[in-house]
Amino acid sequence: MAGAAAFLVTSALNMDNDSQWQWTMSILLGCATLILQLLVDFGERLEAVQENQKRRMRDMKDSLSSHHLEMRAAVDESFAKINAATELYSKVDGSVLRSDEVTRLVLGYTKVGEQGADLVKAFAEEELGRLALLMENLGNGTADCPGENHEWLIDLTKCVKRTLYATSTSVDRDFWSSEPARRYLAAQEVAIKTRRVQIRRVFLVDEESEVTPSLRQLCERHKKFGINARIAVRSLLEPTAQMNSLNDFIVLDGELSYETEPDIRVMPAKTTLKMTREHVAERVHRFDVLWEATEPDRAPEPEPEPDDRRTVTRPADPLRQP
Repeated sequence: MAGAAAFLVTSALNMDNDSQWQWTMSILLGCATLILQLLVDFGERLEAVQENQKRRMRDMKDSLSSHHLEMRAAVDESFAKINAATELYSKVDGSVLRSDEVTRLVLGYTKVGEQGADLVKAFAEEELGRLALLMENLGNGTADCPGENHEWLIDLTKCVKRTLYATSTSVDRDFWSSEPARRYLAAQEVAIKTRRVQIRRVFLVDEESEVTPSLRQLCERHKKFGINARIAVRSLLEPTAQMNSLNDFIVLDGELSYETEPDIRVMPAKTTLKMTREHVAERVHRFDVLWEATEPDRAPEPEPEPDDRRTVTRPADPLRQP
C-alpha cells in the first residue's frame, strides 16, 4: 500500500514520464515502510518479553524472599528448641537431683510414644502429667492428692534419714491391718536398723475407755519393730497438749509434713505434703508438746531383792510366856 501510494504520487509529480524513477521510489518507500513496521513489531514484542521477564524476576525474588524467611524462621525455631533443651538439661545437671533418672524418664516416654498402643500412650501421658504436676507442687512447697496415698508414705519412709514423728488417730486405725501398713512398718524397721532413724508414734484417743486391749497390742507390735510408741488420752492431757484428734500428721526429718484430712465419715479424704518452714516447725512443736505430756508405758516394777544381812533373833519376853 505504501509503494502504490508512492507510485501514484511520483506519477503525478513526474513531468518527464520516467517510469524507472517511479518504480524505484515506490519500491524504496514500500520496503522502508515494511522494515519500519517490522521494527515496531519487534520493539513491542521485545518490550513484552522484557516486561514478562521482569515480572518473573519479581515473582522469583518474592518467592526466594518468602522461602528465606521461612527457612530463617525454621532455623530460629530449631535453635530455640535446642537452646531450650540445652538450658533444661543444664539445669538438671546443676540441680541436686539425679539427672540420669530424668534422662531415663525421657527415654522411656519416647519409647512408649514410638511403640506403644493408643491406650498405652494415653495412660503414659496421664501419668507424666500427674508426675509433672507433683514436681511443680513440690517446687511450690505444697502437694496434695485425693484419698490416702500409701505409696507417698512408704517412699518418704525409705528416704527419711534422721527422725520420723507421727500421730495416729481413729481415722487411720483400720490402716494398720492392711497390706500397705505391713510394707510401711517394714520400711520403718529398715530405717531404724540401717540409718539409725528415731521414730516416735503417739496413738491418740479421746477417752480412756477407748484404750482397748487391741490398741495396746498394736502399740506393743510397733515397739517390736523398734518404734517408740505411746498411747495418749486426749481428755486426760493438759489443755496446752490437747489437739484435734482427727488431724493425723507425720513429720519427717523436720523438713516435710505428711497429713491426712478426714471427711464427714471420719475416713481419709485427702493427703497433703507441706514443706513450708513455718508449717513444719508448728507441727514439730505440736508433736513435742504432745510427746512430753504423754507418760510412757511403765514397766512392772521388779520385786525387791531379799536382804542378805543376818536376821537378829531377839530373846522372847519371859513376861509374855504363858
